[in-house]
Amino acid sequence: MKNFDHNTINFFIIILSILITASTISFIIKLKYSNNDKVKNLISRINSWWLMCIILLISLALGKPGVISLFLLISFLALREYISILPSHKSDHRVLFWTFFIFTPFQYYLILSNWYGLFSILIPVYAFLLIPIRSVIIGDHTNFLQRASQIQWGLMLCVYCISHIPALLILPSENLHTNINLILFLIFVCQSSDVLQYIFGNIFGKNKISPNLSPNKTIEGFLGGIITSACIGGSLHSLTPFSFSEAIGISFLINCLGFFGDLTMSAIKRDNNVKDYGEIIKGHGGILDRMDSLCFAAPIFFHITRYFYF
Repeated sequence: MKNFDHNTINFFIIILSILITASTISFIIKLKYSNNDKVKNLISRINSWWLMCIILLISLALGKPGVISLFLLISFLALREYISILPSHKSDHRVLFWTFFIFTPFQYYLILSNWYGLFSILIPVYAFLLIPIRSVIIGDHTNFLQRASQIQWGLMLCVYCISHIPALLILPSENLHTNINLILFLIFVCQSSDVLQYIFGNIFGKNKISPNLSPNKTIEGFLGGIITSACIGGSLHSLTPFSFSEAIGISFLINCLGFFGDLTMSAIKRDNNVKDYGEIIKGHGGILDRMDSLCFAAPIFFHITRYFYF
């Protein structure tokens, strides 16, 4: 636990308290509505949150190698989910080899080696150019632009964007726990916004935002979720170099970005006629179903923090 300061420990105590309370409430509800599908789904979601929090805690306790290994695995699995819902083409297999086994691990190696310069341009510049070059060498021009673009999009979303979460560890600070706390702040604010939007939407939701993409999202849920989560972010400002008001503003911004990330990833699912990206997380769906908001929020949060606070 040498990578944790008292703020980190207090934060995990709060999370533990929330999970215990949620599990207790769900157990009481189960006693009364044991055969209700919504109750079963709620219990599955809470159990999955327990598992995800334990895995995150262990990776953070292991320091930089542990965090990078965790998010490398997340990116790999997320990219696999993304590719699996797209129309497959035999000639893309060689391109996908480079995507999965060259660019993805190298992106995370750059974080491990603190090479920010190449980290920031590897995928949006070099991978962006090399992926179509590799396709051209194969010589298959069928739906060429669509196939190349889909792979580029997947690499950007699942690897480049997600890798900005562990990249917070390369920001210059006196103690590693400062960077770890930034990771906790980003993840908790985004995930709490998702949960609160769901709760507010179910209780107060009437006006749908985009019924074709995400029929359960409402204006009331959106506003209630992001505003409440922004206030929670303000209360957690001690984890960060932000002041109280700055933490609220940054939390509000990343919550808005997370919302549009969620909608964007829903559009990709609807376009390919799937409900979820996978089933690996019970009650939640796939890795991408849980990471969709962070895909959009993480890069912006990283650069705001880097340019203005370090």
